[in-house]
Amino acid sequence: MSDQSLSRSGVFSEGVDRRVEKFTQSVSFDCRLYAQDVAASLAHAKMLARAGLLTDEECRAICHHLEEIRREIEEGRFHFRPELEDVHMNIEHALIERLGDIGRKLHTARSRNDQVSTDLKLWVRDAIDRIDGRLVDLQKAFVARCQADVDVVVPGYTHLRPAQPVLAAHYWLAYCEKLERDRERLADCRKRVNQLSLGTAALAGTSLPIDRDFVAKELGFEGVSANSLDASNDRDFALEFVFVLSAIALHLSSWAEEWILWSSQEFGYLTLPEAFCTGSSIMPQKVNPDVLELTRGKSARVVGSLQSLLVLMKGLPLAYNRDMQEDKLPLFDASDTVESCLEVAAPVVAGTRLHREAIAARLEGGFLDATTLMEYMIRHGVPQRKAHRLVGALVRKAQQQEGRLADLSLDDFRAEWPAADKGVFEVLGAQKAVRAFTSFGSTGPQQVQQQVQRWRQKLGL
Repeated sequence: MSDQSLSRSGVFSEGVDRRVEKFTQSVSFDCRLYAQDVAASLAHAKMLARAGLLTDEECRAICHHLEEIRREIEEGRFHFRPELEDVHMNIEHALIERLGDIGRKLHTARSRNDQVSTDLKLWVRDAIDRIDGRLVDLQKAFVARCQADVDVVVPGYTHLRPAQPVLAAHYWLAYCEKLERDRERLADCRKRVNQLSLGTAALAGTSLPIDRDFVAKELGFEGVSANSLDASNDRDFALEFVFVLSAIALHLSSWAEEWILWSSQEFGYLTLPEAFCTGSSIMPQKVNPDVLELTRGKSARVVGSLQSLLVLMKGLPLAYNRDMQEDKLPLFDASDTVESCLEVAAPVVAGTRLHREAIAARLEGGFLDATTLMEYMIRHGVPQRKAHRLVGALVRKAQQQEGRLADLSLDDFRAEWPAADKGVFEVLGAQKAVRAFTSFGSTGPQQVQQQVQRWRQKLGL
């Protein structure tokens, strides 16, 4: 049997042009599906034997040689041949070379259409589990910081302008919440990934007596696809996975941007671990945050991969179309990129040092206690809009005196708000303002400590 006869039936009278072989091959990138392809083929062979489409002896021979082929690939002894198009044909051709007609029976009741869909789902499922573990590692790093930075108050920003004081631990837990939503999206995506495609064949199913539920159980799928046309065409699971990866990348990019700013000389809030920084080829004093900058930059690649997949699938009719071969490169790249970013993120978080004095020096300069003062007035019967205006006037007065709200005299306060008494000073200053917060989910010390404990229990710390 010639190399091309696996995919070309007797209807063809001419061989494939070598330029077409080069143009259509995908084994250069889908070879990384080899483990999933072997696993699915093993389950398929066992099912064929149960259905009487293979003898037990034939099944044992096929399974033995499939395992042998997998070992050869893992050890780098297997030669992938581009003229065989893809990983599926390469593995099947190797099996046929060893078993002849017995090897040719493996493709009974399946098509490369349902084969590649199944392999890709198995790969995505494994990637989801790995990335979820990386997200947990990053969450643990942030929660560990909460204990070390328990008494640190930092400026909170909106529009990159000082807004209100928050505990550093509150900042770290904000990223835990984002990452938790990412984990929830991954878990939800996994449910739709974990539906078996194998057995839908090319597009219409098969007339042979197969047992799809058996294969699903063998491969750990939660169910089987219910419509063969849909299963042949479906790449929703890939789109959804890369969307979740894009959300993770955006969260990582936001964190990286913030810490790039905070580690700058202008902010001076933190120092990144030197092992995760780089130098300059010409300026010997430079310690650059390249890991964070690349994390921010690589998010564009992930979003670009999502865009590629969306455009790829937008106009395809039912059922399988060869365009779908192009789904793997953006899928693989998005997953690899996010996983590599997460791999370095946790040690960066763990190894970063906060500069408490530099942070404290900024706390009293941005009127971070203004909102707390407004709410103090509200508790004493002043309508919110009026309190808002009064505090604005007091801020202006403090600016004119080049001081803080806490530096104003009681007479200054009474000039704007006649009912003011000495109690007003109990909420002034960043440290006092932080202690004033009491609402659930707020940055108040008691609330934050409860959230830290919740996260420690959740993560098994």
